[in-house]
Amino acid sequence: MIFQVEMDVRIPHDLPAETANALKAAERERAQELQRAGIWRHLWRHAGRYANTSVFDVESPQALHDILSGLPLFPFMDVKVTALCRHPSSVRDDDR
Repeated sequence: MIFQVEMDVRIPHDLPAETANALKAAERERAQELQRAGIWRHLWRHAGRYANTSVFDVESPQALHDILSGLPLFPFMDVKVTALCRHPSSVRDDDR
């Protein structure tokens, strides 16, 4: 199943810098691991914001929930999920 996920990250200003930096590093590592596995298919940053739009390819809504809720920055995210279906007019064979 393909999902579009919008993530707005709001790290509290009073979180110690070393804690925030460690969370960001762990988030980057996990995101890259999921991308290499083909689960986190696309990742785009929103210009001027600490936010992104991503595309995930997972087995189920529960699998997506488990992945998102396990992200190191999840406690500081507002997340919007949209289920996607392949468009019949798409010329790409790898749209799932």
